[in-house]
Amino acid sequence: MPSGRARAWRRWLHRCLLILVLGCIGLLTTLVLIDLTVSLTTRDAITETLDQVEPIEVALILGTSRGPRGKPNRFYQARIEAAAALYHSGRVRGILVSGDNATRYYNEPISMQRDLMALGVPGEHVTLDYAGFRTLDSMVRAKEVFGLDQVLVVSQRFHAGRAIFLARRFGLDARGFAAADPPHTGFLRVRAREILARAAAVLDLLTGQGPRFLGARETVRLQEQPQHDLPASGSARPQQQPEDQADERQQQDHGNPQHLGQGASAALDDLDEGIDHDDQV
Repeated sequence: MPSGRARAWRRWLHRCLLILVLGCIGLLTTLVLIDLTVSLTTRDAITETLDQVEPIEVALILGTSRGPRGKPNRFYQARIEAAAALYHSGRVRGILVSGDNATRYYNEPISMQRDLMALGVPGEHVTLDYAGFRTLDSMVRAKEVFGLDQVLVVSQRFHAGRAIFLARRFGLDARGFAAADPPHTGFLRVRAREILARAAAVLDLLTGQGPRFLGARETVRLQEQPQHDLPASGSARPQQQPEDQADERQQQDHGNPQHLGQGASAALDDLDEGIDHDDQV
């Protein structure tokens, strides 16, 4: 028969295993509830059909890598094509591209502007946000730095839902235009990544985490509005004169903020923006 010490050891081990199992169940339940909450509260604000998009002044493209070593990132390309379609259809008058510029050799906003221009979008109607390090940063800066009250988020549906969820918590009226989901991109991997990113976003909200960098107020450059059209509510500031645009571009080119700190969920930042070496989300 086992000794009393051995029986006590087994009871302790069983309790530890029970606590571990219950903890895992609780964690998984929390993750699923957060994921469902984000999806259910934002799904009606996202459309995948261009004809269903109500006109709005500014579309916001959430950045991701253009693709490593020349390999195209199909998530990135779908976002660029969706934003260009919005502009050419007259649904938006300007595009705000928000992304990371971690080094002088990696600059998501510049890449997005160039690719939009290649699709016929005038460069003067593309405004660059160099400090969109995370989705939270992009949404807060759209309101606090670029003066927007309304915005149309352009990304894949799963990412747009998280962005809208965050935007509402910071007083920004956001809707979404879902870019196409590339086929054969590993559904389970993408979903697992997004579940963790949504949990990280909620953690940031609970801990009061803000953007890494705000800086001076800037203006979203817009296509001229026909004089018989009335300005939309919640719009960007009025169109700048050409000399003002040149001054702003010069300031941006010489004042791009770099990474300036870590958030409460910094360990999940790569999940938040999809940095890996395949298709990135």
